[in-house]
Amino acid sequence: MEDYKFEFEGLLVYQKSLDFIQLVHFVTEKFPTSEKYSLAQQFIRAAHSIALNIGEGTGGTKPEFKNFLRISKRSVRECVVCMTIAGNQKYLHENDHQKLRSSCVEISKMLNGLIKSIS
Repeated sequence: MEDYKFEFEGLLVYQKSLDFIQLVHFVTEKFPTSEKYSLAQQFIRAAHSIALNIGEGTGGTKPEFKNFLRISKRSVRECVVCMTIAGNQKYLHENDHQKLRSSCVEISKMLNGLIKSIS
């Protein structure tokens, strides 16, 4: 049987968002137990929201897709806040913090570019 791919699965920004989710899961595993069901879960939900909204948005009209991409951008910003809080609390190593931030910047720029390309 031939593998079927949905349109959004070919988007580089979607693939990058999946990589980001993996990174978020990796770093939040190191959070203290007291944060497993608060900051860690919020961070994971926000990271998931980036990819979920990209996927969900491709099924609609161009204006709807743009709106879902904007929601993805908001989720990127939410991730930035989560990583800032985690960094301030010393839950993140500086190296992990920089990887997360770089990924957020890259994904945000890609989302901006995709939004602008949709006419």
